[in-house]
Amino acid sequence: MILPIRAFGDPVLRKTGKDIDKDYPDLQQLIENMFETMYSANGIGLAAPQVGLDIRLFVVDVSPLAEDEDYLDIADELKDFRKVFINATILEESGEEWKFNEGCLSIPDVREDVKRKSTILIEYYDENFVKHTDTFSDIRARVIQHEYDHIEGTLFTDHISPLKKKLVKGKLAKISQGEVSINYKMRFPK
Repeated sequence: MILPIRAFGDPVLRKTGKDIDKDYPDLQQLIENMFETMYSANGIGLAAPQVGLDIRLFVVDVSPLAEDEDYLDIADELKDFRKVFINATILEESGEEWKFNEGCLSIPDVREDVKRKSTILIEYYDENFVKHTDTFSDIRARVIQHEYDHIEGTLFTDHISPLKKKLVKGKLAKISQGEVSINYKMRFPK
């Protein structure tokens, strides 16, 4: 089932997510719905707050990037990179900071350069509640950091300069008022 994606301005996007356990109601169905919602919006990551739930859950699938000429050198690693992250904690961020033009399904039509570290060490549970501690680099680390921010109540626009924030302020206001043209299901703040 495709869920409505919460738009900028919805209070749930600013909440720190709560840990869940393996008995969370309809967890497998929720995960399936989140992937379906993400795919229908042409996204590569989606966090539970974006579908109205203040829990520590996000999904990523960067396989579409395996076809992108910018990632040909890591295409094999990207083509099967579809993961569920439950109760994730980033333990360490390392490496060089690099800029990347990020966007967000909750903030349509806004893209800005964001600096993030190139490598992360993260602890999380998968969809079967098996615990993992993994290191990810490159665009995989970037997507995970972006989605991790969502479960911490942070948006990518929080990482941009004060000048850039002023420049996008009007667009953000329009998004929160529902004045945006999108081709996926979205719920706007009341």
